[in-house]
Amino acid sequence: MAYLILAAPIIIQVLLIVHVIRTGRNFIWIWVLALLSYAGIIAYLVVEIIPQMLNSRTAQATRRNVRRALDPEAQLRRLQTEAQVTHNVASNQRYAEELLRHDRFAEAAGVYRSILTGLYEHDPDLMLGLARAQFGAGEVAAARATLDEAIRLNPQFRSPEGHLLYARALEAEGNVGKALEEYRTLSTSYPGAEAAVRYAQLLRAQGRTEESRTVARELLEQARIAPAHYRRAQRDWLDTAQRLL
Repeated sequence: MAYLILAAPIIIQVLLIVHVIRTGRNFIWIWVLALLSYAGIIAYLVVEIIPQMLNSRTAQATRRNVRRALDPEAQLRRLQTEAQVTHNVASNQRYAEELLRHDRFAEAAGVYRSILTGLYEHDPDLMLGLARAQFGAGEVAAARATLDEAIRLNPQFRSPEGHLLYARALEAEGNVGKALEEYRTLSTSYPGAEAAVRYAQLLRAQGRTEESRTVARELLEQARIAPAHYRRAQRDWLDTAQRLL
């Protein structure tokens, strides 16, 4: 047994060196494995073997999250460079969306305005992006006006996200009656729990407690029969609804 324990790292080193040769990996790994023993084995497993074994969407997402945690603005810098080099609408839109994720709303608004020209002057997706940036920057009246203009210029455009943002802008402007109307419509059509919860919260803020509880209760009853992935994705909003009962 003692002999096997002593021989184990050598056996593993040999097997991994064979793996390097057969799979055509960088031959530097041969020296790493031969000279560093346990450290070389661990390095090879972590860098080469485990990622290959875990080459799934979940593993890829995990790696992206780790990289994002180590360097939160790496993706932002990459998209900025891409936008500066290509100067096209698609790359600038991706850059603006990343700016929004970093809460850099004024910069995002500037990028959206720069590409809302020519053929894309009235593009509803770009106008929605601009409205999101304006709302995030606290320019709620401007955000609502942008959304009004987007609908006027694109009457067939439908966006649950844009509709919810419009309701939130109305609420932030103090137009409670209109906001309640929009939230009521969204509470049964929005693909998620946020709209119904915001509706219930605004009802409660107006002293309409029983109506607020009814909205929250109906949402929770629907969630109980919804797929598990829905409940996981909406957990924070469902927890908020529970507290409104």
